[in-house]
Amino acid sequence: MTENQANGAQTIVEYLTSVPAWYLATSEDGQPHVRPFSFAALDAGRIWFATATTKDVYRELAANPRFELTAWKPGHGWIILRGAADLTDCASAPTRHAAWKHLESLGETYDGPDDARLTLFSFTEGEAWLCDIDGSWTPIAL
Repeated sequence: MTENQANGAQTIVEYLTSVPAWYLATSEDGQPHVRPFSFAALDAGRIWFATATTKDVYRELAANPRFELTAWKPGHGWIILRGAADLTDCASAPTRHAAWKHLESLGETYDGPDDARLTLFSFTEGEAWLCDIDGSWTPIAL
């Protein structure tokens, strides 16, 4: 990973964790599905998101890994990230613990950070931009 890519990944995580929620879109049978997410972490040069293997979003990403996410921060434009989900959960123990604590704070219930239902995923083929109301799309290196 180059320094620009590391800085880009850090920029994305800082942006996503600075807003209460951001939105991840999947597609199933041509129908888009959008839902709020709020956990993002940088671990070993990869950006990680958390969900449960029991949720529709996990099933949808397993069937069609293409996704897009966006978040808007007043005064800072909005971010767009698209890629293909990599559902191989190999995040570190501290990142799993952080995801578990975060999701439990939202009211989800797991039997600890090693609960098989809790899963973290990353992505490949990522592209990202910081967008502004003036129509500019500034690429973020990944």
